[in-house]
Amino acid sequence: MRNGHRPANGLRPVSIEYGVQPHADGSVLIRMGQTHVLCGVTVEDRVPPFLKDRDQGWITAEYGMLPCATHSRGRREAISGLSGRTHEIQRLIGRSLRMMVDLQLLGEHTLRVDCDVLNADGGTRCASITGGALAVRMAIWKMVAQGHLAAMPPLLPVAAVSAGVVGGQPVLDLEYDEDSSADVDANFVMSGDGRWIEVQTTAEGAPFRPELFTAMALLATEGVRRLFMLWEQDGFRG
Repeated sequence: MRNGHRPANGLRPVSIEYGVQPHADGSVLIRMGQTHVLCGVTVEDRVPPFLKDRDQGWITAEYGMLPCATHSRGRREAISGLSGRTHEIQRLIGRSLRMMVDLQLLGEHTLRVDCDVLNADGGTRCASITGGALAVRMAIWKMVAQGHLAAMPPLLPVAAVSAGVVGGQPVLDLEYDEDSSADVDANFVMSGDGRWIEVQTTAEGAPFRPELFTAMALLATEGVRRLFMLWEQDGFRG
């Protein structure tokens, strides 16, 4: 039995709080069960050198865990240096969020998304993508309100969820205890029109059969579609 008597296709309780950081151009605190991630966006009036004079914007991300986010204190990466895991997650978040909008419609602006894990219980990269996308939407709305953009550009919702095989059964939205004992674990990033953006899947002991991947993908599709309901909630402007 899963914690909270969740069925195999059950999401953990999800909540969103907007405007948590008043000095950010957009900010969201996303809670997925006991995984809590603070996502803040800063809009900069410049782009990376490789995009200079190309009349387009950029979205990039930074990710980190607070030392006490897990059961044992982790070292601050500002002291120890970024781990390979952190680099990989940052790139995943950035790639995913750049799918939200035609970058040419942002002008020469960089949206820098900071995803800080306050508490980790599995699925931190997925929560960062889901919350980060909502924070980016908030920041773009602010750019329009302040006259930095002439109109709100079309946005493609983006969200992410984990799935895996635990004890031989495909399940959705893994907590840490499930993830640490999973036969297979996966992360699925999807756009609001039902297309996949990225899928990361790993066998943790033995190869797995294709039908298990299909089962995980179906669970993830159902879960992400429920997460897109967050885009319909009022109050995103903060």
